[in-house]
Amino acid sequence: MNSDLIDLRLRNQRLTRSAFRDPADVVAWLGAVQSQDYPAAKWGVGLRTAGLTSEAFDRAFDEGRILRTHVLRPTWHFVPRADIRWMLALTAPRVHASIGSYFRRLELDGRVIARSQSAFVRALGGGRALTRAELSEVLGRAGIIAKSQRLAAIVFHAELDQVVCSGPLRGKQFTYMLLDERAPAAAVLDRDAALAELTLRYFRSHGPATVKDFVWWSGLTTKDVKKGLDAIRKSVVPEKVGDLTYWMVPVRAAAPAAKGTVYLLPNYDEYLIAYRDRGNIEGLPITKDAPRGFDIYAHFLLVDGKFAGTWRRKEKGSVVGIATTPFRPFTRVHFKALSGQAERMGAFLNAEAQVV
Repeated sequence: MNSDLIDLRLRNQRLTRSAFRDPADVVAWLGAVQSQDYPAAKWGVGLRTAGLTSEAFDRAFDEGRILRTHVLRPTWHFVPRADIRWMLALTAPRVHASIGSYFRRLELDGRVIARSQSAFVRALGGGRALTRAELSEVLGRAGIIAKSQRLAAIVFHAELDQVVCSGPLRGKQFTYMLLDERAPAAAVLDRDAALAELTLRYFRSHGPATVKDFVWWSGLTTKDVKKGLDAIRKSVVPEKVGDLTYWMVPVRAAAPAAKGTVYLLPNYDEYLIAYRDRGNIEGLPITKDAPRGFDIYAHFLLVDGKFAGTWRRKEKGSVVGIATTPFRPFTRVHFKALSGQAERMGAFLNAEAQVV
């Protein structure tokens, strides 16, 4: 990928020069943020928000301005409260189709699902929030065996069917609430309008990107994606790079970031996970020459928009250590920028953070 496309992608993803201050605005801009690793996903939003702290994100989550549910691909995502209904209506049928055999293997037929969801509605009514373990007890009292994978699948199904979504944190435990009570004013769009809106948000925030990239990110079909692009044709422009066609919402040419700019990207960050064709991301060793046991979903060091190493947190008392493994030697400029990013993480966590 050439440097112009890298600079545009960094800018559109709001990794450079973000004016956002509210984490809910970042999630709405990106459309959705993959979030099975909650602390890491919070940091990914923090990288795109000026002055955000981990506690401030948790407050937005507890208030329900940001919700966490299964949507798009079969995994958790942060989504804006205002958008959760139309986004689920658009993408949940595809998720159901992709994992229907998983539900059947766990003997979750229509009768079991209907009984379990009725039990959830009774137990969660009136604004109650319950943990997954407590939902298991609810199902047990309704005569439904729900442990381990079967419990997870039943709750997963209820999320896709717009029955439950995330509630506030209880310590470090996640809770569930009724979607009708958590997001009563969430927008409802017809399918064509929802498809156009999701397509616009993706290419506005993740572009330049290909049709295959959006198919991967959204879980929709190629036919749907092409229909979505047709609906927003006046808002997007194509750019040919080699054999690939990239799409984006046109913006002023992105000024390149200062040389040696470093980011501590979390695992599953949108800069990595939102694209099907990761072979075009320079510096990422995902070819046959990659080191044995290399983790494609590690926490990555990003230098000038290119992947340049991995990092991990090492807690020691009140100090958060940032241990790095560069793919190639770092310069003094890189180490200075890395120290600045460690300070930024420390401010986010309200703790001292340093490179170790």
